[in-house]
Amino acid sequence: MERKKIAIIVAGGSGTRMQSAVPKQFLDLAGRPVLYYTITAFAQAYPDMEIVLVLPENHISQANHLLQSLENLPAITIVKGGETRFHSVKNGLQQVKDNAVVFVHDGVRPLVSPALIRSCYEAALSHGSAIPAIDMKDSIREVSGDKNMAVNRDRFRIIQTPQTFLSELILPAFELPYDPLFTDEATVVERLGKQIYLVEGEESNLKITKPLDLVLAKAFLNCDGL
Repeated sequence: MERKKIAIIVAGGSGTRMQSAVPKQFLDLAGRPVLYYTITAFAQAYPDMEIVLVLPENHISQANHLLQSLENLPAITIVKGGETRFHSVKNGLQQVKDNAVVFVHDGVRPLVSPALIRSCYEAALSHGSAIPAIDMKDSIREVSGDKNMAVNRDRFRIIQTPQTFLSELILPAFELPYDPLFTDEATVVERLGKQIYLVEGEESNLKITKPLDLVLAKAFLNCDGL
């Protein structure tokens, strides 16, 4: 059964860790702003995708100017962000009026593929949620005070976005009071006792937070011939 599709793209980062005055989502990546690739992936995944872009208030005019200068972008609703990610997503969810599949994605994960977006959509229809995850490759240790111990990395996964849900799961969850333990959308939905379903993520679906991440993203783009 086809469902309305709404992508809430949260782009609230600054350029601090990038050592840049330019917010991360507006940094140049192979001649286009990071945010361009993020938006384009969702538009390519489904022609009827509705996009809600959540930005800090002081970035909205910059975003409007930038988006108007780009070609072949879909219609985008821009919403003011909140104090935390939870509040920013909650503001974006106010645009969800009907039963829908809702994607919540980091604006600075520009290399998400349309294939992964479609995979999340199909899994959310079947399971109610779809959270991309990849295996851990490094050894990890648990640190407690001045002690540490090895743990089995096979028991852990690295979580990505788009975190994808049926609207009837995510909307009630975001009526909960804010809790600092809400680190992503899955932890909010989980608080209502809902099971979280993991799907296979992508190594290239990296989050750009540091200068090296931008270098890696350019390398992935070159490999894909984009």
